[in-house]
Amino acid sequence: MEASKIEKTKWNTKTMTLIGVMTAVICIMGPLSIQLPVSPVPVSLGTLAIYFVIYVLGMKRGTASCCIYLLTGFIGIPVFTAFTSGPAKLLGPTGGYLLGYIFMALICGFVVDRTNNVFLCFLGMLLGTAVLYLFGTVWLARQGNMTFPEALAAGVLPFILGDLAKIVIAMIVGGQIKKRLRSAGLI
Repeated sequence: MEASKIEKTKWNTKTMTLIGVMTAVICIMGPLSIQLPVSPVPVSLGTLAIYFVIYVLGMKRGTASCCIYLLTGFIGIPVFTAFTSGPAKLLGPTGGYLLGYIFMALICGFVVDRTNNVFLCFLGMLLGTAVLYLFGTVWLARQGNMTFPEALAAGVLPFILGDLAKIVIAMIVGGQIKKRLRSAGLI
């Protein structure tokens, strides 16, 4: 009886540690961004980090990591693009894309948790990204006083190819990390 309690606690510690490490990855990569002259939305390594975290940790742990990242930025630690933070950033015109990470993590992680098929995982990542785009575009249109097509042109079209590349990179690197974590008994 005592051994099962110890193992359960050990598993919780491993899980929390993995979530913390992956949150740190997002916090390190998230601020690294380039502002485009044609868009209020910057190109960020944050999406690459989110894809990576989701692919490695799956839905529950990946979503927890995303939420902790967003809370970290919300309370004032500069982890958002261009080393910004705070409620104004999270609730401002581009905040919909940040909050959309939660929906993306849920959708992508749901698929990743249920299959090892690379093609299906890629489709799941695309679906999660489409929901992120939709949520962020609606938010940008409302907060930025734009029409939906204007927000789509500013907040989605310049990012499609880059996000496709980020998904592929995250799946390749994430797949290798996931294998190593599994062989070490950490996931």
